[in-house]
Amino acid sequence: MARRGHRPSQAPASRPRFYGRHAVLAALANPNRTVRKIWGTREALSALDLPPVLPIVYADVADLGRMVPNDAPHQGLVAEVEPLEDVWLGDLLESGADNRRPLMVLDQVTDPHNVGAILRSAAAFDALGIVTQDRHAPPESGALARAASGTLETVPWVRVVNLARALEEIAEAGFWRVGLTGHVETTLAQAIGAPKVALVMGAEGEGMRANTEAHCDELAKLPISPKVESLNVSNAAAIALYAIATRPDA
Repeated sequence: MARRGHRPSQAPASRPRFYGRHAVLAALANPNRTVRKIWGTREALSALDLPPVLPIVYADVADLGRMVPNDAPHQGLVAEVEPLEDVWLGDLLESGADNRRPLMVLDQVTDPHNVGAILRSAAAFDALGIVTQDRHAPPESGALARAASGTLETVPWVRVVNLARALEEIAEAGFWRVGLTGHVETTLAQAIGAPKVALVMGAEGEGMRANTEAHCDELAKLPISPKVESLNVSNAAAIALYAIATRPDA
């Protein structure tokens, strides 16, 4: 039995508002998500099969535009939701004990668009889940949910207090921890021969912290052209997950 691990962070006091069809429909379809209220145009709401107890407010496009940041594309739907309940690292590792699904570990990746895009890639390549430090990761938000395109509801997301300690627990569960960085010669293809891989990635620009690198089994780089200095962290995550999914013994 895997340890449950450190208690994750507490849910934020305010309820996030999701917008856009993918994010709202996925929240409604998730039995673990509580949707408190929904606003929408008559056209958008008429296409939904909503529970009768859910408060509904009809609104025009302009009203909805004022409810989302910078008039973001809401597609006629806005929902107020409760944050998802905490996921325990020990439970996640136990669920992956009998398979080779990769794990994503993000070190201080704070941009909600990047984390949302990484969730989408994690779903596309059947990753076990993502692990972040609770104080240096974005909360659930409309921007993150829209970037995740519904996958915030399906990919387990563990928030831990101490990332280094979490990496130790991940190693004890049999994962080979590969940190992606540009300052080594080993390529990702050379580093992912182990059956179970945890990909560790740092924030764009700063990269992984030294203590995080020290808790990796191996450091590796993507073999990108010298024409660019680096890739966006979400693009690098998608490429790395593809590399794991298509390795010869996958």
